[in-house]
Amino acid sequence: MILSAAEILNARILIVDDQEANVQLIEQLLGDAGYTRVTSTMISQDVCALHRKNHYDLILLDLQMPGMDGFQVMAGLKTDAADSYLPVIVLTAQPGHKLRALQAGAKDFLSKPLDLLEVKTRIHNMLEVRLLYKKLERYNDELEQTVQERTAELRESEARYRSLTELASDWYWEQDENGNFTRVSGPVLEMLGIQVETLAGDAKGADVPGWNEEERGHLRATIAARQPFLDFHFSRVETDGSQRHYRVSGEPMFNMSCRFVGYRGIGVEVT
Repeated sequence: MILSAAEILNARILIVDDQEANVQLIEQLLGDAGYTRVTSTMISQDVCALHRKNHYDLILLDLQMPGMDGFQVMAGLKTDAADSYLPVIVLTAQPGHKLRALQAGAKDFLSKPLDLLEVKTRIHNMLEVRLLYKKLERYNDELEQTVQERTAELRESEARYRSLTELASDWYWEQDENGNFTRVSGPVLEMLGIQVETLAGDAKGADVPGWNEEERGHLRATIAARQPFLDFHFSRVETDGSQRHYRVSGEPMFNMSCRFVGYRGIGVEVT
């Protein structure tokens, strides 16, 4: 990800200092550097509300102020659940406050009296990190939205596929890796009055009267080899001596780790 100079110069910046001279100095410095969205306040109690309203990319915060000092302001800013990143550079003339400010959540500090070149450099670097962070957040949000949309499209496509296969065949079926049927649908099941588990025998291979064992054995071998099959023919002899003939097609299913998870397919009666 790359930021343009315009993106950095267009960042929202808030100056917080109870000394008007300091505010004017920083405003003049940032204006000369090309920053276009710089505002200020000398009332520390207003900072949290201003940030919730304007979502500043950077807050230059003096630590020694009446009413609420900079540490209290940072504590208030941390309560904003919508912004987990605290975009604060503290301004302090007290060397002992620097470590405490960083521990309180500040991302950097500037020592008073201010070195103007250092101020410009640290502000630029801080904004670059902050704006890249926000751009990454937006990218992740867009990516998540795209994934959700593609997942919804995939589910809709799968539903249409199943609907079409059910219309084009007498039944649609799915089995798990143990050969147990997990999904079966189609009008032929009710018409024939049979249990689908008997089509190729149960998972243990128990004999079921009426089915051609040679055909069933061949189907079991194909499934055991994890091979797809197309229009596999098998038959069943009814109790009255009549025969019914069927064709089934199936394909193995694998998960994202390439582990076999079962079969799915369609079947038709061809009697």
